[in-house]
Amino acid sequence: MAILDKFKIGGKQEADIEEYLNTLGLEEDDLMVEHADMWVRPYSLEDIMDVEKVSSELKKGNIVILNIEPLYKRNAIKLRQAISELKGTVQDINGDIARITEQKVLLTPSGVKIAK
Repeated sequence: MAILDKFKIGGKQEADIEEYLNTLGLEEDDLMVEHADMWVRPYSLEDIMDVEKVSSELKKGNIVILNIEPLYKRNAIKLRQAISELKGTVQDINGDIARITEQKVLLTPSGVKIAK
């Protein structure tokens, strides 16, 4: 089925975009075994310990989209500490960091800058 068939405007079939986006690629084999020069990884910042996982991804050359809402709801002070540590990692590897929404932060590895 073509992508456009999923979204019939004005037709009987309503588009559930969220469901469709969540199922993209599920028909294919495990994407994690495919070779790629860089991955875009989503993470949730649940605890200060998650900083290590995010830093590791950045050092591997991957981009991270970080959901900061879980830690923000629990402990704003720990969130500040975590973001400070991540800023340090980004500076050390010559990457970049920027807030893209109230709940999301974009972190990039060495050689990738964010237009702000």
